Amino acid sequence: MAHPNEELTRKGFDAFGKGDMDTIRELFSDDIVWHSPGRSALAGDYRGIDQVLQQFGKVFEMTGGTFRLEIHDVLANDDHVVALVHATGEHNGKQLDQNGVQVFHIKDGKVTESWLHPDDLYKNDEFWGD
Repeated sequence: MAHPNEELTRKGFDAFGKGDMDTIRELFSDDIVWHSPGRSALAGDYRGIDQVLQQFGKVFEMTGGTFRLEIHDVLANDDHVVALVHATGEHNGKQLDQNGVQVFHIKDGKVTESWLHPDDLYKNDEFWGD
């Protein structure tokens, strides 16, 4: 049986893949902080559920809906989840094909903070650049 925080995370990734922002809103705390590294158009710290969901919308918009995350594995305990993922997508004639790690802090059954760690930050910035 999977840890409840693993189940929560897998449910969130599934909802993201379907564009189901209502489910994501249920899984994230209202004051979530989302850390997106680098210097691209998507880099920065997003504070609050509305800013995070706007950033997700920007991801779908910039990639014309082609952005996908495939989970390789999820490691979970009572406070944190680490997801090993593979990201693909298209943007301005460029192809994204890279692995990454996403770390979540979870409290009271809700994601309260997230840190993204692409395997190649330079390649990530280049892809999301204009």
